[in-house]
Amino acid sequence: MIDQKALELGRLLGQTDEYKAFLRASERLREDAACRQQLAEVERLAQDIERAAQEGREPAREAVEQYDRALQSVQANPVYQAVVAAQANFEKLMTKINAKIFEGMKQGAASPIITLG
Repeated sequence: MIDQKALELGRLLGQTDEYKAFLRASERLREDAACRQQLAEVERLAQDIERAAQEGREPAREAVEQYDRALQSVQANPVYQAVVAAQANFEKLMTKINAKIFEGMKQGAASPIITLG
């Protein structure tokens, strides 16, 4: 019964405007080679800085500045901004849903009657 309810919830979530907007924004990102390249550069620079920190070295100032510039550049990209906004909206929806699930769990735990339907 729980598996069926979970599948139904997933189906309903897949039909929400928030999820559809997130999918559209993600697809636009997949189609935008320049934005993907910017994101890859930010990731590469972040890994270089993290590697230096893990080795106990101070990251080179130039590397940190280069990372900051790359991050600012990607954050200014409208395709990236759309993905971030759509993801945030979907996460807000999921937060509300998780709160409702938790509320239902508390009610179920407090109930002396066991119901599976």
